[in-house]
Amino acid sequence: MTKFHQLSASRKRLLAAAVAVAVVGIGTAGFGASAVAGPLPQAPVALGVAGTFAILSQTGVTDVPSSVVTGNVGASPITGAAILLTCPEVTGTIFSVDAGGPACKVTDATMLTTAIGDMGIAYTDAAGRSNPDFVNLGAGEIGGRTLQPGLYKWSTDVSISNDVKLAGGPDDVFIFQIAGNISEAPAKNVILTGGVQAKNVFWQTAGSVTLGTTAHFEGTILSKTLIAMNTGASINGRLLAQTAVTLQSSIITEPAK
Repeated sequence: MTKFHQLSASRKRLLAAAVAVAVVGIGTAGFGASAVAGPLPQAPVALGVAGTFAILSQTGVTDVPSSVVTGNVGASPITGAAILLTCPEVTGTIFSVDAGGPACKVTDATMLTTAIGDMGIAYTDAAGRSNPDFVNLGAGEIGGRTLQPGLYKWSTDVSISNDVKLAGGPDDVFIFQIAGNISEAPAKNVILTGGVQAKNVFWQTAGSVTLGTTAHFEGTILSKTLIAMNTGASINGRLLAQTAVTLQSSIITEPAK
């Protein structure tokens, strides 16, 4: 009779459990690197005071009426006269650095300076996230795809020539790092599924952003340059631009916090 068979039933169970743990440990530490499923979770990008705005620009906001903005609008350091939205188009507060701008505006240069600073910090945070889960996916063409949460990086432009879905849960975070421009084709959509929230989606781009006629977008755009919304385009998110924002009968809705 082997020594194993001479053991009591309780000792046999303990030995079997120890062997199972050892096998799992070998799998995860050695052979099982591929068994680690999915990207590591990302923390949301902290927007600070910039997160209290639906539109924030450093060089002004142009508009072809009528647009509909739900949320605050601000521009700094450019004069308030560069905010060309009218009061009826904005459900929220329009902030300027001086007496210029729409009649309903609030002058608060100090707060705007803080918001612009926070916008820059948020841009640097998003751009500086390391170890991307996906690099140059689709050579920059993501239309027609369903994307999972994680950190995405492109050294190219990003095009959305067809609807793209972001699939996940309410706490999942998507961060897109883009060295070039973002262009969304007319009448195409960014769609959130599975409970994904627009407040957890961040598009950081060193280039410009163009949302095509009647296209729909989701998430916060952190752009080094221009954000342009063509006729009838809409976004559930924020337009945070280090240059200008241009609207053409556009719909901008600040996402639920």
